Amino acid sequence: MKGYANAIIFGIAIIVSSIYLGNAYVNRNNTDGEIRITGLGKADFTSDLIVWEGRFVVENIDLKQAYLNLENDKVLIKKYLIAKGVPEEKLVFSAVNTNQKSKRLYSQNGDYMGEEFSGYILSQSIQIESKDVLKIEKISREVTELLNQGIQFYSESPRYYYTKLADLKIEMISKATQDARLRAEKISEFSGGNLGELKSAKMGVFQITGQNSKEEYSWGGTFNTSSKEKTASITMKLVYKVK
Repeated sequence: MKGYANAIIFGIAIIVSSIYLGNAYVNRNNTDGEIRITGLGKADFTSDLIVWEGRFVVENIDLKQAYLNLENDKVLIKKYLIAKGVPEEKLVFSAVNTNQKSKRLYSQNGDYMGEEFSGYILSQSIQIESKDVLKIEKISREVTELLNQGIQFYSESPRYYYTKLADLKIEMISKATQDARLRAEKISEFSGGNLGELKSAKMGVFQITGQNSKEEYSWGGTFNTSSKEKTASITMKLVYKVK
């Protein structure tokens, strides 16, 4: 009896499935459908603009002497960079940052007794923006030579940019759109339909990552500045009518 009931249930399931598939076939042949497809555009490129920053620091108990020492270091840094081939107009110095230095005082028993003024710390930053990427990149690695002149200089990692980003973005959109169109044509061909007019197109987020890096895409877009060699990508979501 149980086997008979199972057979009835199985038979009903087959009939229901047949009706559903039959309706789907009829609907496909009597109403226009649509294809939603995403295309990808990618391109590798080399940065053509570099921004490099460094900072130099002096310490002295006397504020006036500290300023004199800082100014002397500034002159030596300018001389060094110009000798390396950097035009003087490319050297941008920030305002001087002044901080007081103090040391903690403790009693013989180790109790904290307050702080005592011990001098001034003055610092100043320099920035270079240039299209001569290789030259500035080399300088950023060699600038520690200033330590041999008694200058406390701290070099930051260069940042890399691309000045033709607007043109590259247009190129990527074109590639992504073409990729989506080809995919849609293949899908409609295999499904036995004809690709109709474009109903809508939506651009995805523009992403720039370092080549061969493990950077992940983000919802707001990734904009890599630490790598000279980069990869740009963008997606286009298209919706086509299918007849």
